[in-house]
Amino acid sequence: MLYLIGLGLGDAEDITVKGLEIVKKCNRVYLESYTSILAVEKERLEQFYGRPLITADRQVVEQEAEQILKDANEIDIAFLVVGDPFGATTHSDLVLRAVKMGIPYRIVHNASILSAVGCCGLQLYNFGEVASIVFWTRTWKPESFFDRVKTNRQNGLHTLCLLDLQIRERSLENLIKGRKIYEPPRFMTVNQAAQQLLEIVQNQRARGEEPAITEETICVGLARVGSEEQKIAAGTLKQMCTVDLGGPLHSLIITGNLHPLEVEMLKLFPVPENDSETPSC
Repeated sequence: MLYLIGLGLGDAEDITVKGLEIVKKCNRVYLESYTSILAVEKERLEQFYGRPLITADRQVVEQEAEQILKDANEIDIAFLVVGDPFGATTHSDLVLRAVKMGIPYRIVHNASILSAVGCCGLQLYNFGEVASIVFWTRTWKPESFFDRVKTNRQNGLHTLCLLDLQIRERSLENLIKGRKIYEPPRFMTVNQAAQQLLEIVQNQRARGEEPAITEETICVGLARVGSEEQKIAAGTLKQMCTVDLGGPLHSLIITGNLHPLEVEMLKLFPVPENDSETPSC
């Protein structure tokens, strides 16, 4: 059997009782480590689960899936996912490969950012399509995700923006030369996402277009949702450029039409005065 087990968002203890029982009995246990991370080290997870974990980075999951599934029709294999399974297309791909190989599978769900984001007071049924914001480079500055923001805003809906993280990534030069030299991990902050969004707004104005958002659009920055160090701040897009939310992981919400109850909830999370100075972005 192949088990896809959600780990939740916080720490080692967020795994469900059902999930933990399965982990303890499995012959091999993989920890998916590139679509998201927990706030604790792998060694802490191994101590709590009582099992050694095999790290499954992007290369392993996307190019060596057969190795993960090896003998899974005879033994039990667990594939641990931060948050909830199926938050990434690679999880679906793994299940489809298992089915083609005649391997049964089972899913153990847990909390994900898609549901836990309700902690800021915005109603989940008022959210539209999710958008992903990636790190820009000097030569690559994609704006296509902004179409989802525009559509959501036209429909009065909020947009949850999932922010880029890069773990065990190689530079273009190292990729070309086939060198397995990895860059330091990078985690996009709410500040960086807000700066890129403001640049898109400015670009659209320069093209004579009416942007779907402005510097004064109300946004919500979230950090480390589900952990004891969770932090939330609600303010304008301009304020998101300077708000200090601390370490990863961050998410950003661009609001649509706000219900009075949502407005009252957002007042619980004001941007600290020392973080709301006019940014240079």
